[in-house]
Amino acid sequence: MVHALDEIRRVLRPGGILLDVRPVEDKWSVEVASSANFEVTGYLVDMPIGIADDAAAFRAMREVQSLGWYLKEREEDFAFFYYWDTPSEMKEFMEEEWEDFEKLEEGVYQKTKSSWVSANADARVRVRVKMLITRWRKA
Repeated sequence: MVHALDEIRRVLRPGGILLDVRPVEDKWSVEVASSANFEVTGYLVDMPIGIADDAAAFRAMREVQSLGWYLKEREEDFAFFYYWDTPSEMKEFMEEEWEDFEKLEEGVYQKTKSSWVSANADARVRVRVKMLITRWRKA
């Protein structure tokens, strides 16, 4: 990652801005949401590879900051939502796309199905992902 950040620094104009926008493993919540309200039905389990990826990204940014390549100007986190029409669509997506990073435990899946069935007709299933955005200025 440091090599990639060095290449970005090479092509970025003096004083240019680098935006670091990425998901952060943090027991993302599983929710059933409708126009009336939402219910948290459980949390995903952060898998070791996702935790290791987060640690590597944070390490790389600390290293380039200590080298004086970039100055951190601002950092915030925000929610990003993935939506599915049904719990089974959510489960299928996670098994195909997130299998190494996030795990949906069976109990959370069953509670989500139950909540979805008894919710309003417009209810959908969603996962609230913690996103990090950091503004870095080339030193």
